[in-house]
Amino acid sequence: MTAPLTRPAPARTPRCIRELLLALSLFTLHIAPAQTFPPAKLAAMDAAIAEAIALQRIPGGVLWLEHQGQVHHRAYGNQALEPAVIPAQLDTIYDAASLTKVVATTTAILQLVERGRLELDAPASRYLPAFRGEGKEAITLRQLLTHTAGLRPGVDLLPAWSGPEKTMRRVYAEKLLSEPGTTFVYSDIGYLVLGELVHVASGRPLERYAAEEIFGPLKMNDTVFRPTEGKLDRVAPTERIDGRILKGEVHDPTTRMSGGIAGHAGLFTTAGDLARFCRMLVNGGELEGVRILRTETIRESTRPQTDGPARRGLGWDIDSSFSIPRGRWFPAGASFGHTGYTGTSVWVDPGSGAFVLFLANRVHPNGATDVSPLRAALGTLAAEAVGRDVGAVLNGIDVLVRDRFAPLRGLRVGLVTNASGRDRQGRATIDLLKAAPDVQLVALFSPEHGIRGNADTAVGDERDERTGLPVYSLYGASPPRRAEESAADYDLAVLRSRAPRSEQLRDLDALVFDVQDVGARFYTYSATLGALLEVAASERKKVFVLDRVNPVNGLGVEGPVMTRHPSFIGVHPLPVRHGLTLGELALLLNAEKGYNADLTVIRCENWSRSQWHDETGLPWTNPSPAMRNVTAALLYPGLCLLEGTEVSMGRGTAHPFEQIGAPFIDGTALAAELNRAGLTGVRFEAVRFTPSPALYAGPAASLKHGDTPCEGVRVMVTRRDRVQSVDIGLALALTLHRMYPGQFSPDKMGTLLGHDATLSAIKAGTPAEVIKATWTPALEAYEARRQPHLLYR
Repeated sequence: MTAPLTRPAPARTPRCIRELLLALSLFTLHIAPAQTFPPAKLAAMDAAIAEAIALQRIPGGVLWLEHQGQVHHRAYGNQALEPAVIPAQLDTIYDAASLTKVVATTTAILQLVERGRLELDAPASRYLPAFRGEGKEAITLRQLLTHTAGLRPGVDLLPAWSGPEKTMRRVYAEKLLSEPGTTFVYSDIGYLVLGELVHVASGRPLERYAAEEIFGPLKMNDTVFRPTEGKLDRVAPTERIDGRILKGEVHDPTTRMSGGIAGHAGLFTTAGDLARFCRMLVNGGELEGVRILRTETIRESTRPQTDGPARRGLGWDIDSSFSIPRGRWFPAGASFGHTGYTGTSVWVDPGSGAFVLFLANRVHPNGATDVSPLRAALGTLAAEAVGRDVGAVLNGIDVLVRDRFAPLRGLRVGLVTNASGRDRQGRATIDLLKAAPDVQLVALFSPEHGIRGNADTAVGDERDERTGLPVYSLYGASPPRRAEESAADYDLAVLRSRAPRSEQLRDLDALVFDVQDVGARFYTYSATLGALLEVAASERKKVFVLDRVNPVNGLGVEGPVMTRHPSFIGVHPLPVRHGLTLGELALLLNAEKGYNADLTVIRCENWSRSQWHDETGLPWTNPSPAMRNVTAALLYPGLCLLEGTEVSMGRGTAHPFEQIGAPFIDGTALAAELNRAGLTGVRFEAVRFTPSPALYAGPAASLKHGDTPCEGVRVMVTRRDRVQSVDIGLALALTLHRMYPGQFSPDKMGTLLGHDATLSAIKAGTPAEVIKATWTPALEAYEARRQPHLLYR
């Protein structure tokens, strides 16, 4: 959302007076006793806010930073520019906008769940019978809180209406955009429903319930839905609407037409009040002897409830495109916050006991401006002020940015990447290299799934819309197979066809590789890397691998070491789960295959082999469309062994690579058989699912069992440090072959297994323990082979 950065000067105040007021506001400090934050960080925060004011992105605002009893708070600039200039004060009251969702509505819903008045996984229609039809009767409270209910972002504003009853009539008439529980769409409509649920479950309207059960007990004395006359002088105005400046009247048009109160907007608050609320969260739900929520409720609501690139808690934002206030260092997945359209934001880091909030009225007086750079800067500086940057895990791209691209300076480079090529702040490696000083980004190369990582089919050459650079596909259609060509020769030809061509490298000095892997032999990015090293060596081009952490740790090594010939889904004799980063794998391939390419690995920093991705604080970006979380990455090496068989891997559902099924399976019987096997770290639950083309990134015709009901099992991880994912795949294959001998074909596992002796043993029904024992000598030899190439302890 953007708007002009210029606005007319206030008519009644001379420029010299305005500048004096701004200067006085900027240099009037309000610091609590015992403030020990690094002065340089506070000065940088001052400068970032001053710049936003100078660029007319905000008229002013209030900052509050708190960490384990240390407090820094300060007012900047003005709370109003029209009709007269009024300096901002610490107790200026701001339109909180969507902070209403978490401060009022989410908290109220969670209290009512604790008190047994509501159930998170119950359909909202149980409490609101009018919320039915068009599939809405299936929507649960949890889905409303996580914005996965399938609802639109907002109701239509025309024709205009008035009053909360007419608002809810529009909500009840809504049609779904998607099946509930499958897709994240940030929705005000969902919170209109939640606000009404508070009313129904408590017998009190939302504003009264929140005042009596949340704001009053927390002594948030200036937090209200409709500021009274005595508070109006302290209210920061917002936008000019129909010729008048809104002041004390909510900015959000839906809420305004609803009478000023709604579940998604309408709250007004001060920095001091909001700080008390955040302090309660950091304290585990209690403040000054008053308990608002149970500690376990706080933990549950602020942990990721959804997968993939939009990780949300119950109400709270955790790791998504909205997470700009997290900045660079607050840990993704372990901190949380929210923003408001008017310019408000809050971010809480329970691990350090810190929070930072900033209240502003960016829409005053002429509409919204872009405050994303300010939010990101304040989040980054706040984290640095409390020491969150010290020892933070960095991927190779983060190290490259920190070092100002020194290894690449003076080079013409081609970049192999996709959507997973992003830095800790979520910025695409493509854009970072394009803007890097003294680095000439000449071409892009796309591996499987395309340059943006959202295709589940062959991809062609194209041109990147943002940079205008050519994009050369490294995952095009396979070459035709000649009649006299052996399988080994053909697979090698396919592999080499998916490397950059000589003419594409002519104007390059170096190739840069930045793709997130998941640590499995048949995840094709490793084959792309191997083909890249081979052609770079022959063409005498430098190769820089921007290393990334192994998301399922670098300790686990499982499965048979490949004995088949190299192919695009098995470039080298490796176990199924190889326990390497791609940087380490590049070193191993370069040495063992004798490429001797001019290879440099830009190492990760502060990562240990025992760490999982969700322990690093790095944001998660799907490495491929169906790889949506760490659990899927952990289970993938085992479940995907069955990918070529008649069984669905859960593609086209909300849980790919976490469940399997087919029309011929009895899920209850299969779960019972698998649970009897006693595999460590997991249990199996019977499931039913229908793979949907709408949830599949490839052609609908290639979706296995598309639109066909399936039964099967979902793998529930109970101790991930004890999970042997290949054991799960082996147990599934043996059990399915025994239970459904005419419908399940183990032969189709051969390519991914890469180990003919194991395939023969599965077909013969050999016990799993006997099969695994045959892997031991090659695994022990592999452990010795990989040791010289390990970069991390």
